[in-house]
Amino acid sequence: MLKLPFDPLERAEEVERQVMRGLSRKYYRFRPAHYYGGIATADQVGCCLLCAYCWNYRRNLYPQRSQSNYYSPERVASKLLDISRRKGYNKVRLSGAEPILGQPSFKHLYQVLEEITRANPRLDFVLETNGLLFGCYPQFAEALRGFNRLQVRVCLKAWDQQSFERISGAEGMHFELPLKGLTNLLQNGVAAWPAIMYETFGHEGIEKISQKLREHKIKVEELEMEYLEPYPFVLENLKQRSVSLRSLLNQPDP
Repeated sequence: MLKLPFDPLERAEEVERQVMRGLSRKYYRFRPAHYYGGIATADQVGCCLLCAYCWNYRRNLYPQRSQSNYYSPERVASKLLDISRRKGYNKVRLSGAEPILGQPSFKHLYQVLEEITRANPRLDFVLETNGLLFGCYPQFAEALRGFNRLQVRVCLKAWDQQSFERISGAEGMHFELPLKGLTNLLQNGVAAWPAIMYETFGHEGIEKISQKLREHKIKVEELEMEYLEPYPFVLENLKQRSVSLRSLLNQPDP
């Protein structure tokens, strides 16, 4: 049983060993999705965080047990391109997990980007990330600056060390890394913006993360809100972490 809180950088290394085989990575499905106005989606396995509200929590908790297959970058690109052609989409993405856990997974991502850019340079590539490794390794952000159609959505988990530990399961001392990661991306000219889960932040949390964004010279106007999928196991996870949506939204108990 994983003990909370954990070191997310150590977990990133451990999970990467479980989901990477050479430059092939575990994926459990490829699908069309309605988000972003329609997008071809490749769902990965494995994350360095374990957010209480994560819809893919079970697969990311024990990625080595996931009934998934390993796909090469070329195969991933081919499947995304096929979905985008069939559905008439102009966007593709990686979702369901953290795409960057270390050097091997970054190389996998980079080659997927190269393959898709080569095949269809007009496709937008949406990268959903928690930003942690971008904050730890600025060279990852620097390497991406040549991809003009890349759009990076950095999902911030909390507004301070205490809330980061409670919501993400990771040690609070790493709270600033995603903010540094977003800063590194923007400084390298990569199109990137912050996103948060509205129900776990509430009004007070939004005010506090907005102040943090200003400190990092990140435009608060670009802050995106996402909304909770209230699956029963998600609500149970939130309860076990003592994350009360009612109190975080500053609503009185009945």
